[in-house]
Amino acid sequence: QVRLVESGGGLVQPGGSLRLSCAASKFTFSSSAMSWYRQAPGKERELVAHISSTTGITNYADSVKGRFTISRDNAKNTVYLQMNFLKPEDTAVYYCYLVRLSYWGQGTQVTVSS
Repeated sequence: QVRLVESGGGLVQPGGSLRLSCAASKFTFSSSAMSWYRQAPGKERELVAHISSTTGITNYADSVKGRFTISRDNAKNTVYLQMNFLKPEDTAVYYCYLVRLSYWGQGTQVTVSS
């Protein structure tokens, strides 16, 4: 059974940083494009960042460009989201998403507040 387990969320002050991890198992991770989404209270889930499988090409939402970086380690079956210069509006539950199988992780809460 496919598993996606996110970690690394928490409470951080504005301007701070967090790194989210998504550990994957039970599928061919290296050939799978992966994404990070987020959902804030009362809002729709939105795409934050995407990384392709073989070329590692990345795409970002305009709201996070220059602040967030998505990366992957195929040897560890893990995709990361490095989040810098965090803002209160980044507060949301962040989800890892396996594109090929339309499969979601359970989410990890990120709260940016002073």
